[in-house]
Amino acid sequence: MDPDRARELLQAERTRIERALAQAAHEDDAEEADDQDPGNLAADLYQDEFDEGLRDDLEAQLAAVERAEGRLESGTYGLSVQSGEPIPDERLEVLPAAELTVDEERKQA
Repeated sequence: MDPDRARELLQAERTRIERALAQAAHEDDAEEADDQDPGNLAADLYQDEFDEGLRDDLEAQLAAVERAEGRLESGTYGLSVQSGEPIPDERLEVLPAAELTVDEERKQA
């Protein structure tokens, strides 16, 4: 894959993830009058747990983008980190931070 195209894809992915992280930021609803209602507390707890999981997933995606940017700079972008085999450009277009070929990922799953 052309390095300029790879940079463009990785930057777009980074921007998408950073925006999603900003939207997932926890916002307390301090003005809610019935904040002691067990139903509301349970819903808030569920939402907090959900948001935390989402943030963890987005942070993992961002870390993968950072690793991909490092591989781009070192000249190994587009190669599997496991086998060194080329990752098809079509896969990188969809998953710019892909670290494995499709077959390798299937074997890990």
